[in-house]
Amino acid sequence: MYTILHVSFIVKDAGRALAFYGDVLAMPVNNERPDLGYPGAWLQCGDQQIHLLELPNPDPVTGRPEHGGRDRHAAFSVEALNKLMDKLDNAGVVYTLSKSGRRALFCRDPDGNALEFIETPS
Repeated sequence: MYTILHVSFIVKDAGRALAFYGDVLAMPVNNERPDLGYPGAWLQCGDQQIHLLELPNPDPVTGRPEHGGRDRHAAFSVEALNKLMDKLDNAGVVYTLSKSGRRALFCRDPDGNALEFIETPS
């Protein structure tokens, strides 16, 4: 059996990415990240992590599908989708609702990485 331990995203500016993931999405920084020779951060997402890698991006950030469900993406659970929608609205982050009819939305981080948030009330 496999378990995802972390997902890595390439970002142009680690500080800008941290403002999105830390301030808007409220993911805490994991301070165990060693000096890897380039800027970045590890963020806690439950028992898993998001690794932000400030490196040149080999992928285009423009011309991607408007709806993140039609692009490679990482999916996260969220207890209250409406609260997340309020946070994204206040931060000016564009999102689209899931086309499946589930209580879910897709958005992109400042570097165009697609994220899905699925409501899974506790």
